Amino acid sequence: MQLGAFSVSLAVKDLQISKAFYEKLGFTKFAGDGEHYLIMKNGETLIGLFQGMFEDNILTFNPGWDQSANNLESFTDVRELQKQLKDQGIEFNRQADETTQGPENFVITDPDGNVILVDQHR
Repeated sequence: MQLGAFSVSLAVKDLQISKAFYEKLGFTKFAGDGEHYLIMKNGETLIGLFQGMFEDNILTFNPGWDQSANNLESFTDVRELQKQLKDQGIEFNRQADETTQGPENFVITDPDGNVILVDQHR
């Protein structure tokens, strides 16, 4: 099962303080509006910093993207991933609309309460 690019999405209290901290660890701004969220990158490692957008940290996968947000030539659509997980008995917090095409997402929670977002942008 290929889930695409991986990042940790962190719910931060102060975006600028968090940005300064992660810059000290060698991360640089990769994307984001700088007001509500930033995507920081260090090599192939991605961290999303999100202020006021959600309560808990989230593990995020992006089908169709590599670690630099480049489109992959071939990838498994989020709806197919959802079907495969349903077939394995995974329960969903939010399901992707299987009647659509293009951007869509689903959310699941692992046995320890960690939220996992599978978010396809194309």
